Amino acid sequence: MEQKNRRQNDILWKGMLERVFDDLLRFVFPHADRVFDLGRGFDFLDKELGAMNPMPGRKSDTRFVDKLVKVFLRDGSEEWILCHVEVQGTNDKDFAKRMFTYYARIFDRYDRPLTAIAIFTGKDGKKLPSMYIRKYVGAELTYKYNTLCILDYEDRSLAAKRNPFALVMLAAKKALLKGKNLDEILLKEKLAIAKLLKKRGYSDAKTNGILSFLNNYVQFEKSETSRIFEDEIDHIYGKTHSMDIIEQVKQMRIDKAKEEARTEKETEVVRNLIVATHFTDSKIADLAGVSEAFVRKMRRATK
Repeated sequence: MEQKNRRQNDILWKGMLERVFDDLLRFVFPHADRVFDLGRGFDFLDKELGAMNPMPGRKSDTRFVDKLVKVFLRDGSEEWILCHVEVQGTNDKDFAKRMFTYYARIFDRYDRPLTAIAIFTGKDGKKLPSMYIRKYVGAELTYKYNTLCILDYEDRSLAAKRNPFALVMLAAKKALLKGKNLDEILLKEKLAIAKLLKKRGYSDAKTNGILSFLNNYVQFEKSETSRIFEDEIDHIYGKTHSMDIIEQVKQMRIDKAKEEARTEKETEVVRNLIVATHFTDSKIADLAGVSEAFVRKMRRATK
């Protein structure tokens, strides 16, 4: 059950980041609208990022939500940067190294300016590093990246911000609550966030996305409390919005299943081409519609 919940949380975070990615940039970078051309939208390069996994085959209880996003600039040129986002829920001694390994592989492949954001969502968030340092015999490397720790922000401060991503942070904090009468506390807190969303008048896409995240990421212990919450949402927003939330989560699960099936098929095709032919990595990548990095990783695995 715990693994299933972690898997659903991965899906929810991935979907949430795509809904409010412009707001995340504004939250992290105060001058985001002057630097980025947010009106051009974003390209989410999850497939490319998956091929650069710095820890292939690693078995761990740690769960990551990785996003690699192409972001355009406002200077009128075709130049773009890559913004690598990590959502980290548990403490992990290899986290900084993972961040640097991703940086090195992304830079090697794209040779573009790159920034990175790590969002720490767990109770150990303050213990996680914001840089990777390596030194040896006069050589030194320091890689710094942007960090957000939800525990660094007071509830009152997040609730006061107009940025929709602040409410995502506020919702994520509620998942860390513990203690007696938890359902009663969560019901009050979740409804307060839902009412803030209604008051702010965000777009339907952002509102439904955050409501879905709030409803499914922060869960009640009792089914009766969930029913009360859904009834209250119906009262605040109307039945249509509640149905939108349910359908959105179903669609996220369907999309995740399709992505996993597609990845499994690609893996089988690449493995067969490696075993049965003498094609180059470039040729196999072209035939299978995957990256050369993915082919190289599969070739190493089949030896």
